[in-house]
Amino acid sequence: MTEMNMAKAINLALHEAMAKDKRVIVMGEDVGQDEGVFRITEGLHAKYGDTRVIDTPLAESGIVGTAIGMALYGLRPICEIQFAGFDYYNYHQLESHAARFRNRTRGRLTVPMVMRAPYGAGIRAIEHHSESREAIYAHTPGLKVVIPSGPRNARALLHSAIQDPDPVIYYEPKAVYRLFKEDVPEQMETLPIGQAQIARKGKDITLVSYGASLRPTMEAAEMLEEEDGVHAEVIDLLTISPFDAATIVDSVRKTGRCVVVHEGPRTCGLAAEIIARINENVFLYLEAPVKRVTGFDCQVPYFSKERAYLPDAERVLDACRATLSF
Repeated sequence: MTEMNMAKAINLALHEAMAKDKRVIVMGEDVGQDEGVFRITEGLHAKYGDTRVIDTPLAESGIVGTAIGMALYGLRPICEIQFAGFDYYNYHQLESHAARFRNRTRGRLTVPMVMRAPYGAGIRAIEHHSESREAIYAHTPGLKVVIPSGPRNARALLHSAIQDPDPVIYYEPKAVYRLFKEDVPEQMETLPIGQAQIARKGKDITLVSYGASLRPTMEAAEMLEEEDGVHAEVIDLLTISPFDAATIVDSVRKTGRCVVVHEGPRTCGLAAEIIARINENVFLYLEAPVKRVTGFDCQVPYFSKERAYLPDAERVLDACRATLSF
């Protein structure tokens, strides 16, 4: 085991994938000699050169469109979009082409590409640098969407995404890049796309989250146990589409209560779909309505108000206590 942060774990996965498979290439703005805005592509250009680590023009649509062509002809491109707020410019390439080729060709062609993008708030960034718009991609048939929450699952999920035959959106919670370290095994590992993990076992209430929001959710679970004697079960989704409804349903059937946490806007956010699945499958097991703790239906505010926008442990704790006392 080696202790590392998420940024280093993702970098390790890229090095491993490129060493293992010559079809894997990395492309994006400043990913080569400058090694990326967040240094995620550190050392790749020096090791593999500019035929496999490609600095592209400032043109997100061109980056993704080129990657689609490469994937169709046998390569395994990994695109980096510098910030998720810039990927609107390439959305039409993903929706109109990458997501549709399997269906368009009746399975004859697939698009094995990965689009990496740092997303979310929490680093006091400027406009278009803090969006959390994963629901847009989750609502797009033909795309898979994964969001790691820590170093170990970040490395494993990236390997799974690279090996997947279909296009995968790999959203990286940049607030977590260097927030903490954990042990990452020496041996390369993968995690199944579409399978959640139970990050903390419990019996009294189910908490569902993903990405950067998992940490305040875990903090709230610990506070519940210390202060209220309540044992919360915490589910880390890891995959947003297709998300693992079965694990959530099984947990809520056991606990009878649930709170869903994410930093994206509330309206039409993933929490709404999770609550719908719970109502469809285990409504009669519920002891209280399911609550949401989310971002707000506004742009992420600037610096001094940014923390008030993000779900924190206190907001999660308040929602849990309201659910438990219903």
